[in-house]
Amino acid sequence: MKEKINSLINSCIDTQKTLFDNTKQISELTEAMINCLKNKGKIICFGNGGSSADTQHFAAELVGRFKKQRKALACIALNTNTSIITAVSNDYGYDEVFSRQIEALGENKDLALGISTSGTSKNVLKALTLAKEKGLKTALLTSTRLKNNDLGIDHIIKVDSADTPRIQEAHILLLHIICELIEDSCGNE
Repeated sequence: MKEKINSLINSCIDTQKTLFDNTKQISELTEAMINCLKNKGKIICFGNGGSSADTQHFAAELVGRFKKQRKALACIALNTNTSIITAVSNDYGYDEVFSRQIEALGENKDLALGISTSGTSKNVLKALTLAKEKGLKTALLTSTRLKNNDLGIDHIIKVDSADTPRIQEAHILLLHIICELIEDSCGNE
């Protein structure tokens, strides 16, 4: 068991190290989020399963606080309202669950952040497509499983892995990095 534990830790570390190849994309996405927040926009985030939990975690860090006492920052996770999720899924289908909320809540000063380990989640991609059409900035945290950017998403960060748990661990690190950078920039206002 100790060998397996060591192997899993090393696998996590190796995947995290691949993020060094994404520092430019991380910086550009963070700048877009900072600009969004400074211009009175909100970050609207969404994903499925573990990615859903990551969006809730991210929103909590920005609305609450990450490390510093500061004013609340506008961020919502679309996964948290079970009445909306179940009603839209029942009436329109699960592929519409986030796009209907983007339709209702998204404004052109906002930034839509989708998280999909595969990059193929239909409901996430549909919401990003609608967000783009409405003039929102768009971003996707995903993996190298996504081969191209057919949708014209503004910011894509791909974790270099095909292993879902390692991708999710890297997404958490990315979100924590972004939180700290946002807080450094917006925390004193």
